[in-house]
Amino acid sequence: MMQVLCGGDRLPTVWAVASLLIMLCFAACGTPSEPVHSRDAPLNLSLPAGFPAPPIPANNPLTVKKVELGRRLFFEKKLSSNGKVSCSSCHLPERAFSDTLPTSVGVSGRAGLRNAPSLTNVAYNGSYFWSGGALSLEAQAISAIENEEEMNGQFPEIIAWLTADASYRQLFEEAFQSPPTFLNILDAIAAFERTLISGNSRYDRFQRGDSSALNDSEKRGMQLFFSERTNCFRCHGGFNFTTNEFHDNGSQAVYRDVGRYSMTFRPSDKGKFKTPTLRNVALTAPYFHDGSMPTLADVVEHYNRGGAGSPNQSPLVRPLGLSAQEKQDLVNFLNALTDEDFIRAHQRP
Repeated sequence: MMQVLCGGDRLPTVWAVASLLIMLCFAACGTPSEPVHSRDAPLNLSLPAGFPAPPIPANNPLTVKKVELGRRLFFEKKLSSNGKVSCSSCHLPERAFSDTLPTSVGVSGRAGLRNAPSLTNVAYNGSYFWSGGALSLEAQAISAIENEEEMNGQFPEIIAWLTADASYRQLFEEAFQSPPTFLNILDAIAAFERTLISGNSRYDRFQRGDSSALNDSEKRGMQLFFSERTNCFRCHGGFNFTTNEFHDNGSQAVYRDVGRYSMTFRPSDKGKFKTPTLRNVALTAPYFHDGSMPTLADVVEHYNRGGAGSPNQSPLVRPLGLSAQEKQDLVNFLNALTDEDFIRAHQRP
């Protein structure tokens, strides 16, 4: 269960330390941790117009067989201790790789603390978890697999059964010229996740010159979104509709979850969470770090009210005075950020 990509872990400071140690390990290796087999081939991403190339670690280049292996591991329930939970259990492809629950349920049967975010364009994130506790996709995967409340996987056991499985053994040999190892399991999953690129919504087609791609209400909503009146674009700007920064959006009048503070211990970071992408946002309900907002209409109304008045609330969150029609126009525009081709391309195996 990959909800910890953006902070679903129950002990964020512990995972932050673990992530740091893993990153130091990767840095110490210097060269690729696993050599690429000659039977494999580089995988070149097909990027939407206006998208920069995502950062790909030098020690984990994208290759065809590695991504194929990573996709299979992403859907593999045997990575969990009870054989019932995979990464895809909480990151549903049909929901733009997000969940339908406010907070996801793992092998323990108990809900986690934070909402499982979409993996849309996750290669561009820069940091992971809602509180930014991991610095790479490789690092974050460990907490998802090993966390007792999530997948509770045991890597010695996982490696043993992967090695015993002829089809998996062949895929690892083709992708890494190696039998299954701790590091190349993580590398493969991260490589697959970096291919989840989305950028062909009706909004994108409108931007590329198709004036009929958006209706009048959606166009009005777009104008509002990018206006100084709402300032939506201040946090959800750029090609991926996020600045990847941390903000207190006024979702907690009293901090039940301190967010970024659990990483930095700076009082000014209490209640701040990583800004998610809005691409495919219509598919990723419920919203916010705790899944407390059931619909996009609820989210728009939250910002229209000016938030809950939390201590560190961003000055960008203030009463907007939107009319009923303007609120609906904003919701309609957000619906136009859905990339149907992306969803069709990533059906479950």
